[in-house]
Amino acid sequence: MMATERYMSSISLRLRLFCGLRRQIGLLMLLLYVFNMVGGQIRYSIPEEMKKGSVIGNVAQDLGLDLKRLRSGRARIVTGENVHYTELKTDKGILVVNERIDREQLCGDVTPCSFSFEMILENPMELHRITVEVLDINDHAPVFPNNDKPISLEISESAVVGVQFPLQSAEDLDVGQNALQDYILSPNDNFILKQHANPDGSKYVEMVLQKPLDRERHPHFSLKLIAVDGGTPQRSGTVNIDVIVLDVNDNVPVFNQSAYQASVVENTLKGTSIITVNATDADSGSNGVVTYSLSNLKGSAADVFSIDEKTGAIYVSGQIDYDKNKKYEVRVEAKDQGGLTGTSKVIFEVIDVNDNAPVINVMSFSSPISEDAPPGTTIAILNVKDADSERNGEIKCSIEGKLPFRIESSLTNYYNLISDQHFDRESVSEYNITITATDFGSPPLSSSTKLHLKISDVNDNPPLFDKNSFSAYVAENNSPGFSIFAVSARDSDWNQNARISYLLEDTQVSGSPVSTYVSLNSDSGVLSAVRSFDYEQIKQLQFVVKAQDGGSPPLSSNVTVKIIIQDQNDNPPQVLYPVQTGGSVVAEMVPRSADVGYLVTKVVAVDVDSGQNAWLSYKLQKATDRALFEVGSQNGEIRTIRQVSDKDAVKQRLSVIVEDNGQPSRSATVIVNVAVADSFPEVLSEFSDFPHDKEYNDNLTFYLVLALAVVSFLFITCLVVIISVKIYRWRQSRILYHSNLPVIPYYPPRYSDTLGTTGTLQHVYNYEVCRTTDSRKSDCKFGRAGSQNVLIMDPSCSGTMQRMQIEKNILDEPDSPLEVS
Repeated sequence: MMATERYMSSISLRLRLFCGLRRQIGLLMLLLYVFNMVGGQIRYSIPEEMKKGSVIGNVAQDLGLDLKRLRSGRARIVTGENVHYTELKTDKGILVVNERIDREQLCGDVTPCSFSFEMILENPMELHRITVEVLDINDHAPVFPNNDKPISLEISESAVVGVQFPLQSAEDLDVGQNALQDYILSPNDNFILKQHANPDGSKYVEMVLQKPLDRERHPHFSLKLIAVDGGTPQRSGTVNIDVIVLDVNDNVPVFNQSAYQASVVENTLKGTSIITVNATDADSGSNGVVTYSLSNLKGSAADVFSIDEKTGAIYVSGQIDYDKNKKYEVRVEAKDQGGLTGTSKVIFEVIDVNDNAPVINVMSFSSPISEDAPPGTTIAILNVKDADSERNGEIKCSIEGKLPFRIESSLTNYYNLISDQHFDRESVSEYNITITATDFGSPPLSSSTKLHLKISDVNDNPPLFDKNSFSAYVAENNSPGFSIFAVSARDSDWNQNARISYLLEDTQVSGSPVSTYVSLNSDSGVLSAVRSFDYEQIKQLQFVVKAQDGGSPPLSSNVTVKIIIQDQNDNPPQVLYPVQTGGSVVAEMVPRSADVGYLVTKVVAVDVDSGQNAWLSYKLQKATDRALFEVGSQNGEIRTIRQVSDKDAVKQRLSVIVEDNGQPSRSATVIVNVAVADSFPEVLSEFSDFPHDKEYNDNLTFYLVLALAVVSFLFITCLVVIISVKIYRWRQSRILYHSNLPVIPYYPPRYSDTLGTTGTLQHVYNYEVCRTTDSRKSDCKFGRAGSQNVLIMDPSCSGTMQRMQIEKNILDEPDSPLEVS
């Protein structure tokens, strides 16, 4: 069904359009770029069926235009058709395919096939014509009309050799080499094909009898007619032919003319008789009765003409429009009762009448126009077309009334409306312009259009703000995008000159651009926060907002805006003392002799907020003995509230909570370890059972074992070395004692004998000692620590006095006393 519709559509197009010169083109060739520019006109060639968005050509380059000129001039393309096959990309200056282009639908069989449109630029106005030639590709196969039904032929067995039987012609919507090229008949012994060419270059085929028929042997033939085109790959169409052999009719109807000529006026009423054809048959009886029919109706001819099968009179059965088809050609068949057929053709010439009024299209209209526009300014570009031909299609344009304008012709069918004098908006603020287009037909037809032109004012008033400065308050921790407030300005100018845009001036706030803090809606003047503000980082923002109108040149004014950040309670207190450490235990010592009010320590905390959000209060949350300690609510001092007794535990654990005065309040907790004792050993024995991380203890044990092994190895090595040295020296002394050699005293390095003092090192050697928790029980006496209030116990300290004594013994000589300081 779809193939039938496409076939009928293609037949209609091909009969409506003028048959042009054939030319061959390559199959599926890539974009062939042909550039020809004369007086603002360019031409491109493209194959049909290109994808949407495919590039046709670089209009900006070919016309010598800059891309900025295309954008500033609002370049656009205009066509008089409803379908826009192309689109102009002004940002790249290229012309691309906008809609699928079907050459057969656009031009039928007319070659070359092309369509034209115009490109308009403004400020100043320019007009360029662009022609695109559409090249054919082999996208249609030959199609026979009613190919689902076989061609039925009834042929008398007495038909002489050489008799011709016209067959249906196939239709190929393609042109040139891609069009229908050849017909092929399925192999048989009786019939061959004979091809003929019409004046327009199309082909029709006849089946010729080459061997006499014998109905008794072959009463019926089933053949196939194949139509092939010349494209690559080659396409074809097939129709079946059923031949029934009859008896004794041996004369073919013959027309009295091989071709008929007739003229028909467009818009002729339906049913009007145009011409009558006549054919005669020399046979008698039923074999001499002739019936007429129209065949090979090309294009829309099937809807326009009909024939009386008995009289041969041809009538108008549809609408005849000169603007669509200027000529029709049909083939007439005369068939007798024996199945013999004679053919002729009828050519109809369509006569044009003035039935179309001019059509005015306003392609571009500049309104409003500034009152300072000079004379000669183009106000509008009009496209005026008349579908009639010759004098009926010639047009003249005029302006009604006495107005300061004139009309000038530019390109074909284009007219410019131009100002003829200076404008004065104070005298005349607008014009109503009526433009009339009249053709030269008889009687003449006309049409008109009205343009309402407004005169615009000159921009001479800057925007003014309502206030000299603006202030606003916003709470910190606001959400990004929060609207703070709006600035407002007014402009006494008119229209675009009074359209105000608000801009942020380039201002630095705390070393960053103000645009990183706030954003400004250019239309409404609403200031919004770009990020969440933090009062602790910035207290206020001060910047400048500019109001600028839309005039040319634009006028502007500035105003100062101050945004004050308000604090919120978003920071908890931070405890500075006592410091909470993970590896060491910090304990405050309280002697058992402490009186009531004894200052144990002071909790020091700060809050980075301001105002009442930074007011801190201290509370004792938990305590080993609540009756022993209290915390000052304002200063954080921890004092005893009664006399310390021997019954009080040595370990006291206090949990102090620090709260601010915000709404809601925030708090922090600190743990204070207090040791109630008079001496460090007592404290150490109690605090030695503080829990430690198991993994930490395992690692510590490993390193202690490793250190002990290394020290033992070094001790044994040093002991062996010392014994070896002792033995060596004893043997040397024995050798010297029994020898007669003089004795030369040996002094170790850095040994001096000054002022009769011997055995003294000239340098002082210092030793570092690490104490254990039981150092006070050893024979070595060490000075006490300067502070008895704080004791820091670090489990990583593992040195002993024993190790130090071993190192000292290794360094000392038995006969040389050393002085250690």
